[in-house]
Amino acid sequence: MKTISIICTLAAALMTGAGCSGEEQPKVSAEPGKVLIAYYSWGGNTKYAASQIQKATGGTLFEIKPVKPYPSEYRECTVQAKKEIQDGVQPELAAKVEDIGKYDVIFIGSPNWWSSLAPPVASFLSGHDLSGKTVIPFVTHGGGGMAHCEEQVRKLCPKSTVLKGGAFSGAGIRTARAALVKWVNDTITINK
Repeated sequence: MKTISIICTLAAALMTGAGCSGEEQPKVSAEPGKVLIAYYSWGGNTKYAASQIQKATGGTLFEIKPVKPYPSEYRECTVQAKKEIQDGVQPELAAKVEDIGKYDVIFIGSPNWWSSLAPPVASFLSGHDLSGKTVIPFVTHGGGGMAHCEEQVRKLCPKSTVLKGGAFSGAGIRTARAALVKWVNDTITINK
């Protein structure tokens, strides 16, 4: 029984971040024009996931970009990002979503960096009033699943309804389209 529980937990973390409790994920409904997919991507994995969510929902894509980009060299990027996470830095962003009020559902995407949201995503969530909106986190990761990312979204969006997020392995993201689309379809109904 313990082995089944471990396998179930591992499979859920790799596929969607959902647990094996048998609970159904709450599902929301929205028109395509009321869905925003905001994401930060350093290496392209989260961007790919966001583009698949956009294709499945017809929502609007918004790339979160810090004013000062992270170093393009992996090691330098990891050193800077780890220090920012430890220090609670929220970097200045190049742009905001000016008409955030028109969106009812916000998918928020981030790489999982040291079990945390990427600092630009924390900046985005802190810099936009998402009160009364449904926020759905998704992460790409190198083996850490959702970790503390969903919990951070809940803390940064205390007046939002935060649904259980999806976690997708960055290494397999290009072959995970079916799992990603299934997670989206299990999470939201698009009213056309």
